[in-house]
Amino acid sequence: MHGNTPYAGSPTADAQPTPERRRTLRRELASVAASTRELLSDEFVVGGEISDGDDGSLRATIAVQPPVGSVVSAGIDPENADADAVDSLACDLAASAVFEAKHATRDTHSSAS
Repeated sequence: MHGNTPYAGSPTADAQPTPERRRTLRRELASVAASTRELLSDEFVVGGEISDGDDGSLRATIAVQPPVGSVVSAGIDPENADADAVDSLACDLAASAVFEAKHATRDTHSSAS
């Protein structure tokens, strides 16, 4: 009764991502990560992850850990990840990470005074 019924809503075979779709999303994620790294200094750590969503779809997340401050992350929409979207996301993510580092540095210096 607890999720073991045949109509419990498990993803159907056609809802499962194909290996080709997973590879394509991995390439898109790597492209965003590389573009983001080019915009930032080496003190910023950029990484990405692909996971399965609750509905059986794929989810891609890119994250940046600034030298100080909190991690900044964004999801990649697998349906709209063209070259312009990749460039835009990389710029937005890099800018957010720099802003987070600047904000954290300002907070650290103002609380030390």
